[in-house]
Amino acid sequence: MSATDDIPEPDRVPGAPHPRMAPRVIGQTAAVADFVSAARSHRLHHGWLITGPRGVGKATLAWSIARWLLTGAESDDLTAPPDAPAARRIAALSEPNVMLIRRPWDDKAKRLRAEITVDEIRKVLGFFHMSAAEGGRRIAIIDAADEMNTAAANALLKVLEEPPKDALILMIAHQPARLLPTIRSRCRELRLTPLAPEHMGSVLQDLGSEDDPEKLAALAGGSVGEALRLAGQDGLARYQDLIDLMDSLPSMDRQKALKLADQAAKRADADGDPFDLMVTLMDRLLSRLARAGLMGAPLPQAAEREGRVMARLSPDDRAARDWAGAQAELLARARIGRSVNLDPAALVMDMLTELAHLPPAQSARTS
Repeated sequence: MSATDDIPEPDRVPGAPHPRMAPRVIGQTAAVADFVSAARSHRLHHGWLITGPRGVGKATLAWSIARWLLTGAESDDLTAPPDAPAARRIAALSEPNVMLIRRPWDDKAKRLRAEITVDEIRKVLGFFHMSAAEGGRRIAIIDAADEMNTAAANALLKVLEEPPKDALILMIAHQPARLLPTIRSRCRELRLTPLAPEHMGSVLQDLGSEDDPEKLAALAGGSVGEALRLAGQDGLARYQDLIDLMDSLPSMDRQKALKLADQAAKRADADGDPFDLMVTLMDRLLSRLARAGLMGAPLPQAAEREGRVMARLSPDDRAARDWAGAQAELLARARIGRSVNLDPAALVMDMLTELAHLPPAQSARTS
């Protein structure tokens, strides 16, 4: 295998290192201990399903397992010597005993395919058989298994039903319910959970992020992948702009709203799509407003004055229901508008204007 600079990697967050480069698994002690215990019992199952929300370290765990096994490391936390030959080859995507399966590049269309195809899964079978004569452990990482089409899933099932000797298949799944029940039944599951703020801070520090880890953790819901996406697109600053706008209600500051709309209309680049970012931030805002009406302002805060603004705009369960209803309606409207290529700036401005006319915003009084 070889890394290609000009082809995007579907299993990597834009602007962040690939998960194979992560030096350690953070905040997933139970899953790590489960795998280490199984490996040391000499009853290592051939198929493992690594599940959990996006961005909590599933791919990092898979690559750490591969590195730990192939370097012969004996640590309890899956860390391995980074200068070991196998570790260096894994970092370079040149380890012959590891195969990565992910959504392939369509050279004709000049884009990534929407699914993992059957041809990609057939490569796994060939990989296991061709390397069997050399002996030793062979590892296939599928990222993500829930992106397989039907033919690919059926081909993988055949491999799981008759696994080659010393073969290990690590399947990352964001939505395991989309997999065939027969695939899930033939795998052991390692279930990962959202990261606590202190663990988020450790991961972000490892990755060189200089943003406030507590605010990123609050806004990203315990997903490092989402936190990195937000950091790479200046998401904390954009969310602060949203909070500042909500602080102006019930008389919406039109200049602030126009600024947000113009930012969302910028062209997508290697760091991401500004419109998608704005829709994500609106989703987070409305979710946190709804929660505030039921449980009080969320902690930690993701922006300056967020707690005060939410306490004023969502003081009770009636307001919470209104904000939750707006969340479902406005996000559906944004998806439809984008699918028919409506102007992003107009879509965002329409959403912000709608928020200003909701009953909770109209009844709020500036403190």
